[in-house]
Amino acid sequence: MFIRSEADCQPFVANDGCNIIELLHPKQAEVVNNLKFSLAIAEVEVGKETYHHFLEQDEVYYLLAGEGLVYVDAEIARVVQGDAVFIAAGSVQWIRNTGPSVLRFAAIVSPPWTEQGDHLVAPDEIASEAK
Repeated sequence: MFIRSEADCQPFVANDGCNIIELLHPKQAEVVNNLKFSLAIAEVEVGKETYHHFLEQDEVYYLLAGEGLVYVDAEIARVVQGDAVFIAAGSVQWIRNTGPSVLRFAAIVSPPWTEQGDHLVAPDEIASEAK
């Protein structure tokens, strides 16, 4: 068995600009190195949004607290605590905090997240792709 507490993790800012606490990742020596996913807790401050980006991996957001708008390719949806969002690999995505408190969600990525597989996209690139 392996247990990791958020309190034992070093927060960092991800490529998409949100605050991340990486709980489980196969690169961690204590975790079995054949783990097929990574698990992180992400936070977006009030009135902020993540950068437009896409992953080379599938991702699930599970909303732990707060509310916002999630954008995936041409779709937009309101999300609240308790919602799960599946985001297919290669989909341009970002999330905006529209509530009065920090937006907090679990990010599950399979295969595990890598910095090299996380690509920023300029908003004008999205507009030109939609034409």
